[in-house]
Amino acid sequence: MKFDTPATKNPIDRLAVVGQPVDRIDGPLKTTGTARYAYEHHDAVAHPAYGYVVGAAIAKGTIRSMDLSAARAAPGVLAIVTADNAGPLGKGDKNTATLLGGPSIEHYHQAIALVVAESFEQARWAARRIRVDYARADGAFDLARAKDSASKPESGKPDTSVGDFDGAFAAAPVKLDATYTTPDQSHAMMEPHASTALWDGGTLVLWTSNQMVAWGVADVAKTLGIPKEKVHLMSPFIGGGFGGKLFVRADAVLAALGARAAKRPVKVALQRPLMFNNTTHRPATIQRIRIGATREGRITAIAHESWSGDLTGGKPETAVDQTRLLYAGANRMTALRLAVLDLAEANAMRAPGEAPGMMALEIAIDEIAEKLGIDPVQFRVANDTQVDPEHPERPFSKRRLVDCLTMGAEKFGWKGRNPRPASTRDGRWLVGFGVAAAFRNNLVTKSGARVRLGKDGVVTVETDMTDIGTGSYTIIAQTAAEMMGIPLDRVVVRLGDSDYPVSSGSGGQWGGNSSTAGVYAACTKLREAVAAKLGLPPDAEFVDGRVRAGERDLALSDAARAGELVAEDSMEYGDLDKRYQQSTFGAHFVEVRVDAATGETRVKRMLAVCAAGRILNPKTARSQVIGAMTMGVGAALSEHLVVDRSAGFFVNHDLAGYEVPVHADIPHLDVVFLDETDPMSSPMKAKGVAELGICGVAAAIANAIHHATGVRVRDYPVTLDKLLDHLPASAA
Repeated sequence: MKFDTPATKNPIDRLAVVGQPVDRIDGPLKTTGTARYAYEHHDAVAHPAYGYVVGAAIAKGTIRSMDLSAARAAPGVLAIVTADNAGPLGKGDKNTATLLGGPSIEHYHQAIALVVAESFEQARWAARRIRVDYARADGAFDLARAKDSASKPESGKPDTSVGDFDGAFAAAPVKLDATYTTPDQSHAMMEPHASTALWDGGTLVLWTSNQMVAWGVADVAKTLGIPKEKVHLMSPFIGGGFGGKLFVRADAVLAALGARAAKRPVKVALQRPLMFNNTTHRPATIQRIRIGATREGRITAIAHESWSGDLTGGKPETAVDQTRLLYAGANRMTALRLAVLDLAEANAMRAPGEAPGMMALEIAIDEIAEKLGIDPVQFRVANDTQVDPEHPERPFSKRRLVDCLTMGAEKFGWKGRNPRPASTRDGRWLVGFGVAAAFRNNLVTKSGARVRLGKDGVVTVETDMTDIGTGSYTIIAQTAAEMMGIPLDRVVVRLGDSDYPVSSGSGGQWGGNSSTAGVYAACTKLREAVAAKLGLPPDAEFVDGRVRAGERDLALSDAARAGELVAEDSMEYGDLDKRYQQSTFGAHFVEVRVDAATGETRVKRMLAVCAAGRILNPKTARSQVIGAMTMGVGAALSEHLVVDRSAGFFVNHDLAGYEVPVHADIPHLDVVFLDETDPMSSPMKAKGVAELGICGVAAAIANAIHHATGVRVRDYPVTLDKLLDHLPASAA
């Protein structure tokens, strides 16, 4: 099915099931421990062996020699895989570094060996007996030091320019020119990167924790040098990904190699420290923002430049993306620069680009508003635009940023805020309010599904779509139930299997809207088949398990009386996303308390107001937004992968040293969804929401801290040491 004209009225608009806050259909499996994750397919894999990954102890250089003799002699050892004995290996299209290093080492903790043994403990013990002699080489590990050598990325659109920024900025009566930094951050998901592999003849059967099944199949096949048809990849449940599991990692490839070497099924789970240095992370940025405005508060010039680093062949953090679209201004400039750093691979983490970009931009917007003496909510409202500022002939499909800001301000009690920083106290606590806009582009991508109608009237959906904790099972079931006019309990959903039609996968905030649109397409074809089987017109009504047209009223199950009906289709997209800028919007409001003596910050309350098209399931969508807001608290106050700039690795590579928020850090979070549909987006009239919820949160907290204390911190995270020496004298 091709979506190339705006959606009109369709069966989804009934909203009998879609749009309702139903419980997650996979909830009972999750809460009873019966959902099978990649490491847990005990029923399908008999007598597995266990693999333990050895990571490189240097960040750059070569392996001179590797002594495996003591490890091979250790009890229970079945095989040891290294680059020397693994055979020829390629590199997946999605990987920047090779997944099995040696003799060349590209980053710290790059996998250099897998020890396979009868038990995990035996594999771990043997791995510690491997002796490696390295030849270290000098590397680049400091973004600030490498900044001047950064270059324009070869792909994408690194620079944009509209009007005369330099002239308009020079002429502006009120100016801001400030630099902001964001640190390296880790996905730190609950489930580690894990895989279970076995060989069935020449076919690799692989259970792995992976967000994009089709991408995973392609990269595993290319790495191992086998046809894609010889890879059966399954990922039915994923315990968190946040972008860190978009691409195949070392656990999957090494499990496959280990199973081949040991001639046994092999399980591999990356040790927690290797998840920080062996896999991917959100890269640090240095961002310079310049804004020029009239004294009345209109932006006349805006520029955003960002520097980030990655391994050779990597890509930049696109931290300027939102600045190209979020606010009006006739004279504009953005630029991305990429430095080569010999740290672990930098790549996508929840809302790549916008999340770190808005950490800087939304502080800068507050700073220029303060210079102007204008309320920061009103300044944002005054600089709204209904068209793409870089291409004014291109309107937004839906843009309700102003509604989000004004509704949020009213609900939060913003008008009671004293605009003067460091002016409100509650005993020992300095009180501050902060605001930030939320923005994330709406992305759609081709997605397919297969649907089956059984004799019992049950509809089964099959698609390789994944559920990373987002509720994919449930919204897909809701879509099929709505389309076929049956209750939710008459739908079975099967996900995450490469034998199923290729879907959008989970990532980039495109998964929910795109995958349900694919199910919509398949169900449309199934409706046509049912109608034809029953001798009814194609526009027959499907409701309450019946199919109706005129005087005729038949049971849906009657169509499958002679045998199961099967339909398969994909949703593909035309150029609506090019003719209309499709984005999601929101506003974050935060109240913080800062201890007047110690600088300790506590988040008191948070509100997010989101405009993201039709909300397919308000309950699961709310969970996504509050999870994103929680991550935003971590980004603002604690999360920081600390780089050892001499040895080239992340020092705090575990959950003891990498500090994510805990329950006590998070107050009650309030989420409001505006009632809207976007017919330009898909037949679902929905958009993504899972990443919108993190965009702007950290800046809203930083702005609230400034309002509480008068201290402006431009280097994340906003830890108390950055506040202590600058707290108001009266607070001592």
